[in-house]
Amino acid sequence: MNLVIAVATLLALALRIYYQYTRPGFLLSVTEYDDGPYFGSAVRLVHGSLPYRDFVLVQPPGITLLMSPAGLLSNLTGTAWGMAIGRLLTALASTAGVVLAGLLVRHRGLLAVMVACGITAVYPNGVAAAHTVLVEPWLVLFCLAGAVAVFDGDKLATSTRRLAWGGAAFGFAGAVEAWAIVPVIVLLVLFAPQIRRAAVFAAGVAAGFVVPVLPFAAIAPRQFYQSLIVAQIGSRAHAHRVNLWVRLKNITGVVNLPLGHGGVLLAVLAIVAFAALAYVIAWYRTGQPPARLDWFAAVTAALAVVMFLWPPQFHYHFSAFLAPFLALVIALPAARLLAATQPAGATRPAEGGQPADGEQRGVSWQSRFAFGLAGLALAAMAVSQFQADSVTPKVLGPVPAAVQRIVPAGACVLTDQASLTINANRFVSSVPGCPQIVDSLGTDLALSHGLKPGTGAARVAAVAAVWRSAFSHAQYVLLTRINARRIAWTPGIQAYFDANFVQVYTSPKHLMLYARKGLRR
Repeated sequence: MNLVIAVATLLALALRIYYQYTRPGFLLSVTEYDDGPYFGSAVRLVHGSLPYRDFVLVQPPGITLLMSPAGLLSNLTGTAWGMAIGRLLTALASTAGVVLAGLLVRHRGLLAVMVACGITAVYPNGVAAAHTVLVEPWLVLFCLAGAVAVFDGDKLATSTRRLAWGGAAFGFAGAVEAWAIVPVIVLLVLFAPQIRRAAVFAAGVAAGFVVPVLPFAAIAPRQFYQSLIVAQIGSRAHAHRVNLWVRLKNITGVVNLPLGHGGVLLAVLAIVAFAALAYVIAWYRTGQPPARLDWFAAVTAALAVVMFLWPPQFHYHFSAFLAPFLALVIALPAARLLAATQPAGATRPAEGGQPADGEQRGVSWQSRFAFGLAGLALAAMAVSQFQADSVTPKVLGPVPAAVQRIVPAGACVLTDQASLTINANRFVSSVPGCPQIVDSLGTDLALSHGLKPGTGAARVAAVAAVWRSAFSHAQYVLLTRINARRIAWTPGIQAYFDANFVQVYTSPKHLMLYARKGLRR
């Protein structure tokens, strides 16, 4: 089984590195909006600016703390390579999740390890989410680390130390992304009869969350609430609802396949039906109900699916959080069904693929069939994912060298997308009073109680004041062609901008660079 975990881990790493390195310049390119605020917040922190107090960050501070070493290193490498290091660390975190998934189920046998590790390794949006600094790979890493500590085989651990450390891992996962509350709630319910063990676990969760979060919340409680609750969780006026079929295609992991609505629905039904029937048959054959590990995986996966289907907002990388739980929902009942249907006298391979001493060396046809089918399915998924990785995505690409040539190092540059200035090595300014904005859209949402520029954020005095101040201090302004979706332009701000800035460069990707009139260059 160790060999299977190792092979799956290498496959996962190959897919994630292949994604980044087969695209010319991709590692140092602008590929997302969200990675700008996440990595940018770490750079701001190591330069003395605090999230929530000095700038809006719509996630808990976990990702900021995780990226702080790379942010500190960017003082030597530049922020572009600092971001690249953060991307590589995220790919490694995603890969480590494959190892943890294997450790969580290895007591169930070779089939469980093969399926759990394989699906976690090749799940399309798990691979895609690891291409840059996003929260989901780190969230999965700490949730799985917590699960490995909390579970002792199929049962919940009795060790106080394991429960405390497992809770702390889940707590820090919540400091990365609030979705960690889902598996925590499921575990607390499973702990319910053992109050003392539940209390130890809950104390670990509290410590893992409070220690990294409380200092930031205590320094700026109102801004903390506005950033995390108002901007991230609160309702948004006239929010566009993502299509149900798009969500289901991403959730089930068939995003790379040319399936219509019928094919997507069939994939959903196949997963649900397989897991349900496998448990029913195994329960009937053995007389044993599903173990607590099975309930943990199934209920967490179900709640995560509901969480992704309910609100209007959905992005591809959301479903990366579901990947290991979906893998467990398939792997655990498959292994249970195989064990329940083994004929008398047949054995399944022990660790390393060989029967244990004294056991019959025959392997049943059921085992051979299950291993063969799982291997073929995972191989097909891996090939499909490698093919998908070979397609050059539609991204903004590297920031043109002209931006660095025109804008001197240390200048004050305002932008609607922080990843632009990060990848241009123009994110850090030595100009006093330079705006600290890392998330332009998040700033609008936080200060306007959930409004975007298109839904009236510019009419909110606090939002308008932030942007007026930002433009009044900026020496350069670097805008994307969709900047109006992020910057709350008012007639007054637009008039000030037109009167004080002149366009000095336009890139083929429609990046527009403006310089303050009269500025020495």
